Amino acid sequence: MFTRTELELLTVPQLKILCNRYGLKSTGNPGYKTSYITTLMAFPVLAIHQLEEGKGLKSPSFGSLQEIGTALDQMGNPTPEQSALIRISFEGRRMEIPARYDQEKLLAVYKVKHHLEEVISLLTI
Repeated sequence: MFTRTELELLTVPQLKILCNRYGLKSTGNPGYKTSYITTLMAFPVLAIHQLEEGKGLKSPSFGSLQEIGTALDQMGNPTPEQSALIRISFEGRRMEIPARYDQEKLLAVYKVKHHLEEVISLLTI
């Protein structure tokens, strides 16, 4: 991330701005460069360590991933006609009301399915 050398070249106000940019607080007295440098050098390692310990943001359990997979299976795949309506919907064409509500519902279900597939893909990396 940051090298000690590049951080040493910055002034206290510049280091403070850098910490604020990433939402970090200096360790110790905020009047000293070392307080900011320590924070800026340590946060990446601490963040990964916290992930490994299950603190803060963490990966879902295998069971949770299976439940997402089950939801995807239940959603099925669009028929050729549904696929065509989805495609034309992405082109901005809409049906007349009240059928438009069902068109929007179909589009929403398609988007949910697509996002869930993306979630599974990202979490299995």
